[in-house]
Amino acid sequence: MKVKLSDIIDAIEMTDQYSEYFLDKETGKVEWVSDMAMTQEEQEEVYDRLDEHGFYRLPTSFDIRDYDIMEDFIDTLSGSNHDRLASAIQGKGAFRRFKDAVIRLGIDKQWYDFQADAYKRKAARWCEDNDIEYEE
Repeated sequence: MKVKLSDIIDAIEMTDQYSEYFLDKETGKVEWVSDMAMTQEEQEEVYDRLDEHGFYRLPTSFDIRDYDIMEDFIDTLSGSNHDRLASAIQGKGAFRRFKDAVIRLGIDKQWYDFQADAYKRKAARWCEDNDIEYEE
């Protein structure tokens, strides 16, 4: 089975604390299960199909660790941009302050490119760790 890396990246980008993504071993299709958007019956249908075919659980939001990605991005910066962003991610509301700061500093494209690359690396590493062939 060969999967599209973009499908894995999309799942990584969309994951949150209320949903999970799985890769169906038979079809290679990414399946989504959400506590917030699906009924219990709908969730069970997906789980039953996955149990029948076999599956891989894709990384969760806890595995992705977006905060670490923000810290890694900040480490690529120097001077006042570094200092402002390092300060922005301290305490409650860190993600909103970080996003506002990268826009205010005019480095939002640089941030989104960095984040996209981090997601791509995580998706490729996940495939490799699970011996899954992928195409870009």
